[in-house]
Amino acid sequence: MTLLIENQYFGAVSYYKMLFQNRYIKLEQYEHYQKMSFRNRCMIPGANGIIQLTVPLQNGRNQRSLMKEVKIAYKDNWLLQHCRCLDACYNRAPFFEFYRDELFELLETRPVYLFDLNLTLINWVLKKLKANLEIQLTEEYHSHPPIEIFDARNLILPKNFQTDDQLVKYTQVFEDRIGFKPNMSILDLLFC
Repeated sequence: MTLLIENQYFGAVSYYKMLFQNRYIKLEQYEHYQKMSFRNRCMIPGANGIIQLTVPLQNGRNQRSLMKEVKIAYKDNWLLQHCRCLDACYNRAPFFEFYRDELFELLETRPVYLFDLNLTLINWVLKKLKANLEIQLTEEYHSHPPIEIFDARNLILPKNFQTDDQLVKYTQVFEDRIGFKPNMSILDLLFC
């Protein structure tokens, strides 16, 4: 079976768990951008609780553009903020130093489109996790895909991302202070 799913900015652990449960993946590029989603944000645990990292978009979050046409806004220095935040949250994580430089170089390539950034980051994460998946991009939008395709678009959202009862448990950097925060960005699992 093929999994149909949106592309996310450093998706949650459950997003990657879903990818690993399927060999064939189709990333939706012809949907309209959806606000209040993980398409341009991720969650990481910090010393005082959950931190949301958001990629700012040209024309704001209320645009009605196709996902593949949504442009990233670089006028604010969000890249520097994200990198500093990752440094602050993960400098004590056991594997952060092995991934840090390569990850920051990827972010510094400054792609024009959010879809391209997310696709690059998904491929990077899958390579680091040694995943053997076949990823394709959709060629058109189907509100009701064929029966042989499992539609997982919008199953993992900021309003429900911690409700899964089968979440992966591992040691987190600030777990002793704030407790375990389930289903954070895949970066948290990778670095820890």
